[in-house]
Amino acid sequence: MQKELDTYKMRGLRSRLVVLLRNKGIHDERVLQAIGRVPRHLFLDKAFWEWAYKDQAFPIAADQTISQPFTVAFQSQLLQLAHSDNILEIGTGSGYQASILSLICKRVYSIERHEILFKISSERLFSMGFRNVRCYHGDGYAGLPGRAPFDKILVTCGAPDIPEDLLSQLAEGGKMVVPVGDGDRQRMLRITKQGDRYIKEDFGPCAFVPFLEGMSNQRVQGDQKSRVSL
Repeated sequence: MQKELDTYKMRGLRSRLVVLLRNKGIHDERVLQAIGRVPRHLFLDKAFWEWAYKDQAFPIAADQTISQPFTVAFQSQLLQLAHSDNILEIGTGSGYQASILSLICKRVYSIERHEILFKISSERLFSMGFRNVRCYHGDGYAGLPGRAPFDKILVTCGAPDIPEDLLSQLAEGGKMVVPVGDGDRQRMLRITKQGDRYIKEDFGPCAFVPFLEGMSNQRVQGDQKSRVSL
């Protein structure tokens, strides 16, 4: 994980961040351990390294953001992750969320609609040693039916409605965590598949960049992955 760039100072700041997140209500120790291991500063422009372990979002390419650590931890905790899980992430962004999931779960499949972010993040994750993450450039609304069903699905952008195609890709007993709503009226939902029913839970207000539909006529480029053999 590029250890020469992960200094004693940065590791100390991560330890403080873990304490902060625990005090803010994150109780899943696997999530906290992953936050403590992943060098978040390496997912940011070097200009932001000094502030990388503050609990706040920062801008990245394509007018997107890397979510604040509490949001990453909270969504991860809501998924109730298991080591055997195959995860679908919608919105790779910087790749930070995928790296957290990869330390807890078996495999992570992540879709990014912005080509520049796809290229940057897939190369970054590979260079940092996250070998169980596979990145795709494509339309998140379509999901990855060829890899379904998934034990868990995480949507990292705000959808106006619950994406039906993604629901259909959940395994029995699977869970999807997704922000749903328009503008400042988004709610964090967890949806669990139970037979032919979907159980919805509401975990309060949230604010995410919009989940944009697109590239539906473009084939998901499975060959352009982060050079990982799964």
